Amino acid sequence: MDLGLSGKVALVTGASAGLGYASARALAAEGAAVMICSRDYGRITESALEIGRSTGVEPLPLECDLTDEAGIELLVRKVVDEFNRIDILVSNAGGPPGGPFSSISAEQWDQAYNLTFRSTLHLCRNVLPIMEAQQEGSIVVITSIASKQPIPGLVTSNALRAGLNGLIKSIANEYGPMGIRANTVAPGYTLTERLDELAEEISGREGRSKEDIFEGWTANTPLKRLGQPEEIGAAVAFLASERAAFITGQHLAVDGGSITGTMG
Repeated sequence: MDLGLSGKVALVTGASAGLGYASARALAAEGAAVMICSRDYGRITESALEIGRSTGVEPLPLECDLTDEAGIELLVRKVVDEFNRIDILVSNAGGPPGGPFSSISAEQWDQAYNLTFRSTLHLCRNVLPIMEAQQEGSIVVITSIASKQPIPGLVTSNALRAGLNGLIKSIANEYGPMGIRANTVAPGYTLTERLDELAEEISGREGRSKEDIFEGWTANTPLKRLGQPEEIGAAVAFLASERAAFITGQHLAVDGGSITGTMG
């Protein structure tokens, strides 16, 4: 299936590894012009080279701290200066600190809010006027199944990612008449560096082995395996594409069936 992404301009954040990297790679493979960013310029440059080698389309790497509002404004300006437009925004950031409610300090809540919620808020505030002028655009935010089904020991993610669902649904409703779509992708347990870090955190807190934790995640997934980053990237690319032109305001779980509730 041709996704109709050739020649589209995409900005993907948090793209040096994991789900952001997989999303950028999927978009580049479909012929989109991609700009990618992370806090580490060395890593994001290497990631751009790797994507270029595998897809034939090398993204433009940029350094940006997503907790810095001025940095986000500059990032978006650089994309527009380079390409004169932004067709697609993929908002992705590292996971907030894990732990139960009783263990999270006020400072950690602030850090989690800035990284997980506020970064997407300011990305949208800067990108939406550009898309409005174009009368078209697509926003895809990578969240987590925690946005639909709270996960024990991940209270910051549970709270803030659910808030992102509300934000993106509101944007979809308000900007739909202008040809702008907005959706979220909610990955389940997916084999990334972040999942390994989460297993390490749980192991230290509960005294369980990492192997036991991974086995538990697998057992609780109806497909009896963990996700691959490429599977999340494919979902992101589809939602961003013209093939999903009548899909907006949706929260797509890509989780192997992990969410136990009914659809909706």
